[in-house]
Amino acid sequence: MSNSHQLPPTTAISLDSGLNATTEKWFEYVVRVQPHHTDYGGVVWHGTYLTWMETARVECLRSIGVDFAELVKLGCDLPVVDLSIRYHRAVRLGQTAVIKTRMNEITGVRLDWDYRLECLETQELCLTSKVSLVAIDPEKGKIMRQLPPAVKDILVKLVQ
Repeated sequence: MSNSHQLPPTTAISLDSGLNATTEKWFEYVVRVQPHHTDYGGVVWHGTYLTWMETARVECLRSIGVDFAELVKLGCDLPVVDLSIRYHRAVRLGQTAVIKTRMNEITGVRLDWDYRLECLETQELCLTSKVSLVAIDPEKGKIMRQLPPAVKDILVKLVQ
């Protein structure tokens, strides 16, 4: 059984040597741990961190004037194709955490993001993560050969 909407391996992504950038800028998004974020022991459930990371990424884009829904309207969706998370310390009910994110690198149509999550009360590093997104045409469900110029211009703001 074949799935025509399955993405090819990320090694199939062609590189655009005209857009390869890195940045040191971090965007910060603060959250307070609510009961629905935790397991029965009051510890943040591991899947909650994914939601926080995605929210931080979307809000980072919003901070430069980009509404994620507008990117999709421009014909460019950015699904996650690779994800790695390292849990260092638990965050607990009632604590406040800051999720720091930055677009680390743009290589062709691949966008690599870094994350750090720190507990504000203890100043401890609780999580580090790397997430890779790839630009796809939402109508065709296929990886783009290059970022649309309007999208490229927008995303370059994050790495300037």
